This record gives sequence, structure tokens and C-alpha cells, in this order.
Amino acid sequence: MDTTITRIGAVVVAELRSVGYMESTIGQYGKSIKALTEYARRRGANVYTPALGAGFASMTTSPRTGRFSAQRRFDYQRLVALFDSYVTTGRVDLSMRSRGGGGPRPTSGKFVVLTDSWESDMAERGLAAATREAYGRMSRSYLCFLESRGTVDLDDADGGTVLEFLGSLSPRWAKTSLFCAVSNLRPFLTFLGREDLIDAVNLAGVKRPHPIVPVLDDDDHRRIIAACTSGGVGVRDAAITLLALSTGLRACDIIALRLGDIDWQGQTIRLVQQKTGNPLTVPLIDVLTSMLADYVVHERPETQDDHLFVRRVAPHVRLRDHASIHRVTAAVFTAAEVTDVKGGTRLLRHNAASRMLRAATPLPTIAAVLGHASEESTKQYMNIDDERLLRCVLPVPQSARP
Repeated sequence: MDTTITRIGAVVVAELRSVGYMESTIGQYGKSIKALTEYARRRGANVYTPALGAGFASMTTSPRTGRFSAQRRFDYQRLVALFDSYVTTGRVDLSMRSRGGGGPRPTSGKFVVLTDSWESDMAERGLAAATREAYGRMSRSYLCFLESRGTVDLDDADGGTVLEFLGSLSPRWAKTSLFCAVSNLRPFLTFLGREDLIDAVNLAGVKRPHPIVPVLDDDDHRRIIAACTSGGVGVRDAAITLLALSTGLRACDIIALRLGDIDWQGQTIRLVQQKTGNPLTVPLIDVLTSMLADYVVHERPETQDDHLFVRRVAPHVRLRDHASIHRVTAAVFTAAEVTDVKGGTRLLRHNAASRMLRAATPLPTIAAVLGHASEESTKQYMNIDDERLLRCVLPVPQSARP
């Protein structure tokens, strides 16, 4: 197999063009290939190797500014990933890669084995992928923290290390987010069977926050619907936003939707929730059904991927993660000139619940529509029904009035 940089570069460009990448994007790849060719020439090489690619990808300093360049790192790393895939497998792998990389991983022998055992246990219990990632990332962070303190055997860790670890998160985590860290770490400590470490987590006294999530007022609600139905935003983005607005679906469920999940005649969507694993059927309003049909027939790119919502630009695969949905809804909020609140699916989910609650919809029905495993999860929305809460306020006794 010809593994010269010139040959692999030609294969990469041809593959990008064959799957429909924009010419501007292909041009950026071309610039990176040219830079890689020059980098290799200065080292007297013309054959590509992963080691050569690693050295090239490490060149993250801009020669113009003398500073770190995030764009340079992104361009070079994505090119090296394609070259590496070709050298390793004989084909150019254009599959999307998740953001973040899962955080640091422990390197000491016992911790590596422990990490693998924990990940296998979570998989065997059928935990959702997002849950496994959250639990795994926090457990690995704790083990890496121990390694940074010179501890490479869990038998040498005590409750104090847990408190120190949580304390080390404070500069980087908001106080309201520390509860998530504790919640994601506790299952790992339970898996270890270390009651002393669990007691240390409880001793930290991190409380679950109970913020009142803002919802849309009637005027903003109308503006968003108008932006979605007036052609002010793309059909895909309008459909995603209306879907979240009217059904309260989570971002992970919107991403996972497939073409076969839609019952066009019955105007419903049938899915299995990513978070709970429970089946759910949600009704579609007329305007949303029409918009989804318009998207599928006229705007959705030709692709082998059967996910309902796919990327506009190549590769035409499903949207990557929660951030992709947030960018869509935030753009629609901007187009609708709704700036008082942040446009994410969490807000839209709360908004859908609040509107059902104000319409006197029973809690069991709201729980069913939102796909809650328990009605207890739905009760949090009662704190946003201001009108009914005010009815519960007792009048101040006459004797207590000034």
C-alpha cells in the first residue's frame, strides 16, 4: 500500500469530496495536507507514519502570533486522525468523534484493572451510555487524583482523600454542580464496597440545589412559534425546537430519533427513552407533523444514516450530542429575539410541563408525557405554577397585622 503523504492526501480529498463535504472544508484540509508535506520535507521524509503525524499534530503554536492556536490544533489533529485511519485500516474513517475524550484515565496497573471492572459492571447492568460516561469520568478523575498524590493502591486511600478530591473540584465546579459530582462518584464507591469512602462523601455535606427554572412567558412562546413557522430559520432547526417546545423531549431522545419512530398517520412518535429505557409515545401537533414531513422530503440530506435529524454538512450523520441541540434551539431563540432566557431543551422541557400544569393536567398525565419513571420527578414543576401556589397562601391574621 502506498503510504506516501501525497498519495494518502489524494485519497483523503477524494473521499471527502465523494461524501459531499463543502469545497471550503476540503480547502482547509488541503492547507493542512500542504503543511504536513512541508513538515515531513524538513525532516527528509515523504512516507507517512503515525509518529510523524503525532509530531505534526503537536505543532499548536501559531507562527504568526507565537501563541497557542485552537484552530491549528483542530485542523492538524483531524487530518492526522484521517491519515492514521488509512494507514491502520486501508480506508479513510470519517466517522464523528465525541467531544472531550472522556477525561484523563489512570495509568497505574491496579487502577487500570479497577476502571475496566467498573465499566464492565455498568455495562452488564444495562446503564444508559450517558450514565456510564458520567459515572466513569468521575471515578477516573478520583483515581487520577489519587495517582497525583502518589497513591496507586486503593487500600492506601481513606476518607480524607475523598474530601480532598471534592475540594479540588471547587475552583472548577460551580457550587450548584458539586452535587452532580457527588452523585456520580457515590455509585463507584458503592461498587468498591468501601463504606468509609461513602461516609466521607456524606460528610462533605453537598446538598442538592433546587433552583426554580425559568419558563417562557406567553409573548416569548408566541415569538418562538412564529420564528419556527415563518421560515425565519431552517426547517430542521424549526422542527427540533418545536418538538422540544411541544413535547418536552430530552435532547438525548431527540438525537436518537429515527425515521421509523414516526407514525405519520397517527401523528405520534414512539421511542425508548435514553435515560430511563422506558417506552414512550408522544403526540405531534399538526404544524409539527407538517414541518417534519417538509424536512424529511425536501431538506434532509441523502444519507444511509436513518436517524431523523442529521448534520447539514458532510458527514451526514446524526447530531453528535446535547450541545448540538442546544446550538439549534439557541439560534432559534436568537432569531425570535427571545433574549431573557437561555434557549436549551431543559428550559423547553420545564416550559412544556408548566403549560400542562397550568392547563390543570393531572400530574400522572404530565409524568407520562414527559416520560418520567416516577411521579415524584414531576412534582418539581409545581414550584413554577405561581397562580396556584398563591391560592395556598393563608391570609395574615388580623391580630398580626400592623
